[in-house]
Amino acid sequence: MKSNQEREDKRMKKPAERSAPDRKRKPFLRRKVCRFCTDKKLDIDYRNPRVLRYFVTERGKIIPRRISGNCAKHQRQITVALKRARNIAILPFTTAAH
Repeated sequence: MKSNQEREDKRMKKPAERSAPDRKRKPFLRRKVCRFCTDKKLDIDYRNPRVLRYFVTERGKIIPRRISGNCAKHQRQITVALKRARNIAILPFTTAAH
């Protein structure tokens, strides 16, 4: 069993003084690149549901750019295109209820 003194010492240490196993490390994640910036031929169009399907979840939610890897400019264009496609019934707002 640890004594009270040992517990206090552990709590009082600064983050830099703690041993490596105490702090959790974030795994290295590869930076996602915007597919529309890299491939200029790809066009964001509300009439093309095949491209827009990649940016919508099964539940019908728009995937955020931190997950999809889009840049801010293209994420805004995708959002506008998805909303237009939903309004003219090219894409569903949500999935069918079970």
